Amino acid sequence: MTTIAGNLFIISAPSGAGKTSLVKALLKNDLNLNLSISHTSRPPRAGEVNGRDYHFISKDTFRQMLQQGEFLESAQVYGNFYGTSKKWINETMASGHDILLEIDCQGAQQVRRTFHQVVGIFILPPSADTLATRLMARGQDSPEVMQKRLAAVCEEVTHIHEFDYVIINKNLEEAVSDLVCIVRAERLKKARQLVNHHRLIAQLE
Repeated sequence: MTTIAGNLFIISAPSGAGKTSLVKALLKNDLNLNLSISHTSRPPRAGEVNGRDYHFISKDTFRQMLQQGEFLESAQVYGNFYGTSKKWINETMASGHDILLEIDCQGAQQVRRTFHQVVGIFILPPSADTLATRLMARGQDSPEVMQKRLAAVCEEVTHIHEFDYVIINKNLEEAVSDLVCIVRAERLKKARQLVNHHRLIAQLE
């Protein structure tokens, strides 16, 4: 039996748009999505667990993995390194399972060089004021990093045309509902249904 490769969903957004909260809520909908866990050189924040939120490694280990070509995409953000395991992505998609990848626009560009059929979803806040308020409410970053995040928003938004879907995260419940609709619609596309239900189609023909 032929197994069609799984979907690769990429979710990107400027800091403070609520991307992480949306991803967590989406995964609770039991859509059989496999969340890609990135490797990072930054230290864990309060409440973060190694292997659940990130694979926390040293900068030396990260550089070694990078030199060995183990990352599908990687980036340096505010002095810290982030990367996605190429082996895990390839094996999971080859087995027919869908993947959810939560990365920035720079990483999304790198992924598209390898996988041309990714499903890109860009998240926007309802307003610039809301974005600034969300960033300040975190209380996790220094004032210098906060300013860098705010300055990076404009650059991130210039990449919006590279994505297939755009969701305005004004209401969490509605935004999650939109995400669920996108996942289900992509799974119902003709090319996938012809492979996944070829026996049924053959019987009816």
